[in-house]
Amino acid sequence: MKILVCVSKTPDTTAKISFSSDGSAFNSAGVQFIMNPYDEWYALVRALELTEADGGTVTIINVGPADNDQIIRKGLAIGANDAVRVNAEPQSAMFIAKQIADYARAQNFDIIFTGKESIDYNASEVGAMIAEYLDVPFVSYGNKLEMSGNTATISRDVEGGSEVVEVATPFVVSASKGMAEQRIPNMRGIMMAKTKPLTVVEPTGFDDLAVAVHYQLPPEKGGVKLVDPENMEELVRLLHEDAKVI
Repeated sequence: MKILVCVSKTPDTTAKISFSSDGSAFNSAGVQFIMNPYDEWYALVRALELTEADGGTVTIINVGPADNDQIIRKGLAIGANDAVRVNAEPQSAMFIAKQIADYARAQNFDIIFTGKESIDYNASEVGAMIAEYLDVPFVSYGNKLEMSGNTATISRDVEGGSEVVEVATPFVVSASKGMAEQRIPNMRGIMMAKTKPLTVVEPTGFDDLAVAVHYQLPPEKGGVKLVDPENMEELVRLLHEDAKVI
């Protein structure tokens, strides 16, 4: 089985978020970056489990500049066989999906994994776009995946419960909590990662249809107003006059 796992670099969940003075770019100064947890804990680990059980290879792909290599090497330390980095600054979900699809098209991957979303944008867009570019099925929010030959049985999160679907390879799936358990790279894996191949490819041409031009922080939270439980009239007044729907 030949599997591709898409990984992204995101700010650590404890990072303080700020933007440039004109709001045109994210301010990365002093920010600790990590591999997106949904990509690392669930997508990558489940891909490794499948190849450990049935044989095959796991390739990591990332779209980003050279300083992403450290994040990619962590995936190799966890167990991926090799990695590819598309040498371009990520511009949008569509740009990233196009670059990944253009690389994957000639490689005949059986499964392409993504995390269900990245923890910085939370958009859940890339997986579906990759599948559309490649004209293969897409299953979102998978929390369990089992293979029988070339057919996968996938349980996926839906509102109020789970849905079970079957899909034949090749396909794209986005992984959510429950798909696998986090793995910590050991010393042997870290040392081996230094010698595993990391191929850098140049991006393909693409006219982006939607590019972010301005960022701003949400307004600061206001103070909490406490209302005496015996004073329901005041609570009703506040809900009518002061409460804001966001």
